[in-house]
Amino acid sequence: MTDSAKNPTNDSTPRRILTGITTTGIPHLGNYVGAIRPAIQSIQDSDDEAFFFLADYHGIIKCYDPQQIHESTKIIAATWLACGLDPERVTFYRQSDVPEIPELAWVLNCSCAKGLMNRAHAYKASVDANMEKNDVDPDQGITMGLFGYPVLMAADILMFNATHVPVGRDQIQHIEMARDIAGTFNHKYKELFTLPTAMVDDDMPLLTGLDGRKMSKSYGNTIPLFGDNNPQVDAEKQMHKAIMKIVTNSQLPEEAKNPDDSAIFEIYKAFATPAEVAEMRARYESGIGWGEAKEALFDKINSEVAPFRARYNELMANPKELEEILQMGAEKARRHSRKQLDKARRAIGIKPLAKLK
Repeated sequence: MTDSAKNPTNDSTPRRILTGITTTGIPHLGNYVGAIRPAIQSIQDSDDEAFFFLADYHGIIKCYDPQQIHESTKIIAATWLACGLDPERVTFYRQSDVPEIPELAWVLNCSCAKGLMNRAHAYKASVDANMEKNDVDPDQGITMGLFGYPVLMAADILMFNATHVPVGRDQIQHIEMARDIAGTFNHKYKELFTLPTAMVDDDMPLLTGLDGRKMSKSYGNTIPLFGDNNPQVDAEKQMHKAIMKIVTNSQLPEEAKNPDDSAIFEIYKAFATPAEVAEMRARYESGIGWGEAKEALFDKINSEVAPFRARYNELMANPKELEEILQMGAEKARRHSRKQLDKARRAIGIKPLAKLK
C-alpha cells in the first residue's frame, strides 16, 4: 500500500490494517474470543499489511498506576505473541517507542477544531456525569488527555496511512473523527493522509460471563486466560475453578435442559466445531449434569489454550525476549513514521532553511 492511496475503495487492493491494544488490564477469555483470536486469524492467510501496537500512552489517560501500566504492557505483549501473533509477519510495537506519533498528534491538534472534540462520546459522558451533581464544574476531573484522546488516536492511524481499523461500534466515532482530521489537514496543507475506514464485525462473538452477562472485568465475571499473574497459583487450576463457578439453574442431571439458556453452552460454542456443538446440544436435551457440562467446557477450552499458556509462561519469564521483539517492531514502525512525520513537518512549513554541506 503506497502513501499516495488516499481513499481505499478497491477490495482487491491489499489493505493496511491497524489495531491498538490498551495496556491497562489482564486479558481474559472474552478478550481472546472477541479480539485476539479473530485478529490473528484474519491476517494469517491474507496479503494485508498489519500494524499491532500496545497503546500505553492511551493507557495513562485513565490509569494513574505506573506499575499497572508497566505490568499490563508486559502481560498483553506476552499474551498476543503466545496466542500466535507473528512479529515477522506484522509490525508489533509499543506506542511510546515511536516518538513521531505524539509529535504528529500536536501537528494535528493545531488544525483540529475544538468543536469536533466537544462532540466526542467519552468527553460528553464525563461532562454529563458532572452536570448531574450539584455545584460541580462541567469539566471537573476531565484531563486534556481524555479531551484530546481522539487526536492521538488519529495520529496512531494517520501516521501509517492505515486504510482499515477494526473497532467496536462504540469506537466508530473516533474513526470518523480521524477522517475529519485527515481531511482538514489535506485540504489546508497537502494531500498527505489516507482517510481510514472502520471495520466493524457484527458477527464477532461477545462471550458470556460466569453470571450470564457479557464477560467483562467491570462485572467481575471473567474467566482468566493465563491466570491473574500470580506465580503462586497454577493458571490451569484458576481457569478450572472459574468455570466451575458458572451460574446454572437447579435442574437435576437427568432432566432435559435448554442449551440456548445456558452460559456454559454459549461459551462452549466459541471453542467447538459445528459437529461438537450439535453433539453437546443433544447431550443437553438428553439430560447432562451441570458438573459434567462444566468439565466438558473446561476440557474444550484448555485443549486450545494450554499450548499458548506454555509459550506465555516462557515469555513472562524472559522479559528481555519481549523487549527485543518490541524494539524490532518499533524500528519497523519508525521506518514509516520518520518519513511520514517529515512530510507533515514540511507541509506545514517546518523544514531546513538551507542545505548544509
